[in-house]
Amino acid sequence: MIFERLAPQQHDTLDGVPEPAENPRLVGHAAVTAMLAQAYRAGKLPHALILAGPPGIGKATLAFHLAHHLLKYPKAAEAPAELTSPDPASSLFRQVASGAHPSVLHLTRPFDERSKRFKTVVAVDEIRKVGQFLSLTSHDGGYRVVIVDPADDMNINAANALLKNLEEPPARTVFILIVHAPGSLLPTIRSRCQMVRLGPLGEGDLLSVLEATEAPPPDDPAARTALAERAGGSARAAILLTQYGGLEIAQALDALAGAKRPDVAGAHRLADAVAGRDQAIQFDIFNRRVLDLLSEKASEAAIAGDLGLAKSLSDAWHDAANAISETETYNLDKKQHALGMIARLNSAMRPDFSGRM
Repeated sequence: MIFERLAPQQHDTLDGVPEPAENPRLVGHAAVTAMLAQAYRAGKLPHALILAGPPGIGKATLAFHLAHHLLKYPKAAEAPAELTSPDPASSLFRQVASGAHPSVLHLTRPFDERSKRFKTVVAVDEIRKVGQFLSLTSHDGGYRVVIVDPADDMNINAANALLKNLEEPPARTVFILIVHAPGSLLPTIRSRCQMVRLGPLGEGDLLSVLEATEAPPPDDPAARTALAERAGGSARAAILLTQYGGLEIAQALDALAGAKRPDVAGAHRLADAVAGRDQAIQFDIFNRRVLDLLSEKASEAAIAGDLGLAKSLSDAWHDAANAISETETYNLDKKQHALGMIARLNSAMRPDFSGRM
């Protein structure tokens, strides 16, 4: 589907896919949207919300739909009982989508002009914008909305700065924190927000999202079901699997992880495929699949009662996550990183496995 890009580019922007701020369509989560709309209409909408759930299921899109709803209906008692979808033809939609609306502040990883890359965290300088934003009088006396997307990316200084804003929120202000892992937030932040949990999308919703993209899902029912299962209820994951070679990357990595003997040539082919100059998305898919494999195997080991293996796999997950962070932060050699991750994966999953990549 061809659309006009309105929103500023973000660190995880996908070609041909709308950013949450410019997406007029929210798939799934009907019970949650109804609850939020009714809470607002009754004058009981919390001043701070945590929208929690797996990545890519529509949490940020819901945040912008809620912001649009509050701005369109500044008098709660006159708002409809259902969350309204934004009208792409309206000036309100275009202002919010482009980041130009004076009552919506969207905080995410900023672009670093010196390195010409997006930063890996939401730092305190971004959160300090909240104070300036809230010091200004609302242009029409309506709501002001602060969206932190995702709040998982805040470093400790940024989190502490946000906490000060949450402790004494101004009237008619709503904070919406997009969170993939609520445990990553400071307990003091969690205690000042209303937690709203969103679940993974069902197969029908996932396929509905894909039908509207440039690479629709496969026609074969079995292949569609397999795609939905591998996506884990994430629309973003489904798009990556179908449009960015994600399915092939995951299959290649799974084969290497399950090999009885080291496949050096296969490891180098996969590393070359994900470590190229223009392969940032493929590199991210590779890293996420490594973490998912370690997490899945750790859970299986724990359920089977092999706590020693479960701990070893959990430790490997943390080591892998740190390696990913260091590679992104210091712009390390991506091919060597990929080879190291494959070796780490094999070593963790089978302690008797040997062989250098």
